[in-house]
Amino acid sequence: MTVSNTNAMNSMNNACASCPGFVSKSMDEVILNLLESIAMQENALSHILCAESQKMQTAMEMDGLDLCKLLEINDSATNMVHAVANLELALKDKLEFVTNNFCYSSCDDDDDNDDC
Repeated sequence: MTVSNTNAMNSMNNACASCPGFVSKSMDEVILNLLESIAMQENALSHILCAESQKMQTAMEMDGLDLCKLLEINDSATNMVHAVANLELALKDKLEFVTNNFCYSSCDDDDDNDDC
């Protein structure tokens, strides 16, 4: 972690130390929580896409489905895929922020490691 990030975290911890309900966490816990939240959001998006797939499959198996209804279902699925893709970009940005701004303690211990 850079000196400016360390100073920012220290000032944030000092400012929030008197906040009611504030739970102090180590930097490792914070990083793991952020990564876990990204993973959980990715999982939720995969479930959404799976539900869209099932909806399309069910529609295709319906008797008497006309072209207008099929196009309507397709537009709905397309809109959902675009929304999920936009959320994926936000998650990608969140992951890049975490990986670019927080250095793991194993990097601090190894002075020869240029990856941090």
